Amino acid sequence: QVQLVESGGGLVQAGGSLRISCAASGRTFSSYAMGWFRQAPGKEREFVAAISRSADIDYADAVKRRFTISRDAARNTVYLQMNSLKPEDTAVYYCAARISGALGYSTYEYNYWGQGTQVTVSS
Repeated sequence: QVQLVESGGGLVQAGGSLRISCAASGRTFSSYAMGWFRQAPGKEREFVAAISRSADIDYADAVKRRFTISRDAARNTVYLQMNSLKPEDTAVYYCAARISGALGYSTYEYNYWGQGTQVTVSS
């Protein structure tokens, strides 16, 4: 069983930056692919970014060149650095782990989920 705990969300002005973190339990963290998803009120949960076991990375078009995903194996933690934030980035951000280790883009591809952290961008 893997437990994921997000942190670092908050309120930021448009154009600002925020880094959110996801701490994972378990010794097999480095073998998982990790993903970030977000869900705004009244909308479906959507893919934001993912990093595979072999460090392949991909982003949703809406966040490319603004967001950066990274992982620290020693700390069992994955990060999402968010720059040039926009009001439309406002959502609950969820961390997820995929046992297969490959990049995943859909919620059903991930096996474990965190509880989410709220990110609010004011205009």
